Amino acid sequence: MKQELRVAAYAVCVQDGQILLARWVARDGTKRWTLPGGGMEHGEDPRDTVVREVEEETGHTAEITALLGLDSVRRRYPRALGLSADFQGLRIVYEGRITGGTLRPETGGSTDLAAWHPLGAVAGLDRVELVDVALRLWRERPSVGHVVGEGDGHRAGRGEGPAVGTGPAPATGR
Repeated sequence: MKQELRVAAYAVCVQDGQILLARWVARDGTKRWTLPGGGMEHGEDPRDTVVREVEEETGHTAEITALLGLDSVRRRYPRALGLSADFQGLRIVYEGRITGGTLRPETGGSTDLAAWHPLGAVAGLDRVELVDVALRLWRERPSVGHVVGEGDGHRAGRGEGPAVGTGPAPATGR
């Protein structure tokens, strides 16, 4: 079984009672709302990663104001030639403040839309579980950067992360 580790950084940007989200498009075409963010490039600082990803996915420039915490997920999925992969995603969650730019969708990436959503409406959105984890981190601000009952490494999530199928996992999967 091939082991895969993906480290990614995401931003919780809340302004005037609304949260900035990007709509992630899975390999199978399923669309779910997620936080702006994504995978770290080799040698890149995670703060630089999240600032870059917010701009790429939403058109906004952001300033990081706090480290909210970490979240880890683990999934197994089939690969080509009857093999399987043991995937772990380590997600670094920051609080961000929008400092400029103009809201626009990403072009040629893993998301197809960016939008501000009222915090009270998030529960009704088709979203990845990272949104819920990150909002708990943002609201509760746990001293250990981990919310109770989350991040045990074995959550099934809401279909996010590498798509179940053959071939390599997408580099920008949520």
